[in-house]
Amino acid sequence: MAEIGLFPLELVLLPTERVPLHIFEERYKELIGECLALDRTFGLVFADERGLREIGTHAAVTTVLERFDDGRLNILVEGRERFRLVELTGGRAFQTAEIEQVGDDEEEPDHGDVDRALAQFVRLKELTQSEVDDPAPERGFLSFQLAARVDFGAEVKQQLLEQRSEARRLHVVAELLENAVRTVALEQEVRERASQNGKVSSD
Repeated sequence: MAEIGLFPLELVLLPTERVPLHIFEERYKELIGECLALDRTFGLVFADERGLREIGTHAAVTTVLERFDDGRLNILVEGRERFRLVELTGGRAFQTAEIEQVGDDEEEPDHGDVDRALAQFVRLKELTQSEVDDPAPERGFLSFQLAARVDFGAEVKQQLLEQRSEARRLHVVAELLENAVRTVALEQEVRERASQNGKVSSD
């Protein structure tokens, strides 16, 4: 087991996902400063009114976007491997914990789910006219890559993070994307009908 500095936040960072963070508390300035100086990751863990979740993600600082005179930082972090909290530890300004790594089983995803998830993602991009970049299936963790590009909410992302099968994750993500496509398409249809005073065009 290894000890790692924790950054509890009300967000979930998936492996391969990149998110910007604003660092302003002194304890986290210290944590991020050490990570930058020693080329280490820190542990980003979802925390809400229920407390810390058991499964978190190693976060690597990929870019320092801005440094302020008072020590505050704007950084870009990328999700790496997952871990499980074994025991919370103390002695530092920031929370630390003993952790163990979390991996997947050997179950391969179904090709049908791969094709379905990618097709629904493309359809959702078209409907929303989003300019988000496409995933790279050859890099692995397609489920995480897709989920990182769509706002499914923290609870859903945490459930995906805790799932230890890429096959099952991808099946769930494909269904989530299908539901999102149906919802967006319906919303657009409702808006179009409303703009026509509820009447369908005869053109």
